[in-house]
Amino acid sequence: MLKIMFSAGEPSGDLHGASLAKAVLEKCPDAELIGFGGPQMADAGVRLCADMREYSVMGVWEVIKNIRRIFLLLNRLCDFMRSEKPDLLVLIDYPDFNWRLAAKAKAMGIPVFSYIPPSAWAWRKGRARKCAAVADELVAIFPFELPVYEAAGANISFCGNPMLDTVKASMSADEAKKYFSVSPEAVPVLLLPGSRRQEIAKLLPPMLDGAKLLQEDNPQLEFYLPVAPGISQDFLEEFAGDCGVVIHYTRDHTYDLMNICQFAIATSGTVVLEAAIMGLPCVALYRMAPLNYAIGKLLVDIDYFTLPNILAGKEVQKELLQDEVTGAEIFRQARKYYASPDYRNMVIDGLAAAVKQLGEPGAASRVAERIIAAARDNGAELEVNQ
Repeated sequence: MLKIMFSAGEPSGDLHGASLAKAVLEKCPDAELIGFGGPQMADAGVRLCADMREYSVMGVWEVIKNIRRIFLLLNRLCDFMRSEKPDLLVLIDYPDFNWRLAAKAKAMGIPVFSYIPPSAWAWRKGRARKCAAVADELVAIFPFELPVYEAAGANISFCGNPMLDTVKASMSADEAKKYFSVSPEAVPVLLLPGSRRQEIAKLLPPMLDGAKLLQEDNPQLEFYLPVAPGISQDFLEEFAGDCGVVIHYTRDHTYDLMNICQFAIATSGTVVLEAAIMGLPCVALYRMAPLNYAIGKLLVDIDYFTLPNILAGKEVQKELLQDEVTGAEIFRQARKYYASPDYRNMVIDGLAAAVKQLGEPGAASRVAERIIAAARDNGAELEVNQ
């Protein structure tokens, strides 16, 4: 019987792991899935040795405080692997922990499959060589990740991006406007300040300064701000309370909101790619401490910092970095999206071309096929549904 061990230590990895688990079980209903993950993986049929929610920490200091528990977890998973003898270990992102686990699996003779390997394309390119030496197979979720790993001798492929299966509207535009109480004459605009308190504190104030200038220029604009999990509305209102703009806070159906908004002002991150998939143009922002920025400039080798522009190989939508992030500049760039329909359409076309680089939907099914094939190569006895 096929036995696969998964390891995912973050909410995004739990989501991807659940999709892979479902796809594997659709093809091999008798497969036994075990490992380290969260509630979504458990619901998808993975028998968890440990629940990631008990080990979720963020920030250098939190990691240092919990380092003993983290190493105890590593030992626990190693003992689990030794007793369960899985046919394959599947790593899902979470690189600092997972690649330590992978080295232990390699020493036990357990093949290693990496899904969403470390971002060696952008910085610390030497990681590609180390990963290639440990992993029997790697699958990336962006096509531009392949060259640095191929140069390092890795067996790596690109099977599409899983976001194409999850980022989609659940209601029509008319239903969404009714759901969010958008009046017929309103022009909805999305503010996406991020999901971490530190980045919100740096970027929401200039966003709001820009929003005020935009609304003064076009009173029909109405601003919507999804409240990220783990962030209280009270925290957001500390910045927005006296900004001079009415903010509509939302908590669900963000993709439906993206589907009806004219444009977004967004902190750089996954959400900018989600917006691109939904055809929503953005002004993308990022700001960090000056020392961190100086160090990053030395270490990171990229021309653009948002994923749609990286995929396109050019700036299809405006990025504002560091001192460029001001209310006046946000206003100047965002205004183009309603003042110049041709400009907005050009950006939307550029985003569509960038999203095409992500391949076709169904990535989880294709990756599951590779996982099953890797287990078969290790001698697992499989009965696969065609």
